[in-house]
Amino acid sequence: MLNSNPSFFDDWAWLPGWLALTDRDVVSLVVLGVFAALLAWEVRGGYGRQPSRILRHSYLTNLGILIVNDVTLSLLAVGSLWTVADRYSDLGLLSGIENPVLKGVLALLLLDLGLYAWHWACHRVEGLWRFHRVHHSDLAMNVSTAFRLHLVELLLTTLLKAAMVVVLGIDALLLLVCETLLTLLVMFHHANVRFAAEGMLARVFIVPALHRVHHSQLRHEHDSNYGAAFSLWDRLFGTLLELEPAALGLKNVGEQSVWETIRYGFASLKPQAPVPVHAMIAEAAYYRAERRGFRPGSELSDWVEAEREILGRRWLSQQAVARPLRCPKPEYCSLPR
Repeated sequence: MLNSNPSFFDDWAWLPGWLALTDRDVVSLVVLGVFAALLAWEVRGGYGRQPSRILRHSYLTNLGILIVNDVTLSLLAVGSLWTVADRYSDLGLLSGIENPVLKGVLALLLLDLGLYAWHWACHRVEGLWRFHRVHHSDLAMNVSTAFRLHLVELLLTTLLKAAMVVVLGIDALLLLVCETLLTLLVMFHHANVRFAAEGMLARVFIVPALHRVHHSQLRHEHDSNYGAAFSLWDRLFGTLLELEPAALGLKNVGEQSVWETIRYGFASLKPQAPVPVHAMIAEAAYYRAERRGFRPGSELSDWVEAEREILGRRWLSQQAVARPLRCPKPEYCSLPR
């Protein structure tokens, strides 16, 4: 989230004095409004219905992480990106471009390229993955997952952005616009939604169908689609993957509270003991019973269906690990057009 307070128009003069808004207020209202709209879209017509208990826990944990991170950054008095942009953007690569539209497009593209490279590194460098895996530990992908970031990763990302602001010569106003657009796009591609024009839009932007692959449990699937705004970097560098993941989250990592996600970022990278198959089947059967309101008479069928699903997913996972570049059916490996 934006955690600073630039002021390009001291207030909005046309508003009553008691309702005067700063630029930070306006951006916050826009972000909150889009968040609410995406949340309503998920609730009313979300793609891939997820168990209500897991979804509810995901929302609570992710919003809790957002609050903790914002409060902690405020208490630490972390320097503002806008201050950096005001003081050190005069000699950057884009500082000599007078056309505001051209400068804005180049700034957004180069910022997204930098974030693409950073995201790639977070998956490849163990010391960075230790904290980035907190983002991937969500068992459900939804708009709130965009804010599921470990504080250490958030601090490192802020330092990277500050360096890019200086190198590129991005002034405070342009930074505000770019940060707002990136925040909105990241919320959008985490949303649990699907729509008719998604395949066409995916040719340019990262859309939810592309980013769901990035949250797959399988490493050869979640090591893909690193873009924050544009899909062109993944296409250019060969990291684009189009398919529907069988399961989201991380293997052998269950639901986590806010405190557990913080500890998880500092935990060992050694794999945890696998969850017994019978426990996975029992949990899947419970979710089926929950969806039908625990009405008696279908316990056996719930268990049989859950067993078929879990064993089927395990087989698919094993096949995918053995032959990661093959797809059993082409229609499963592409976005709808």
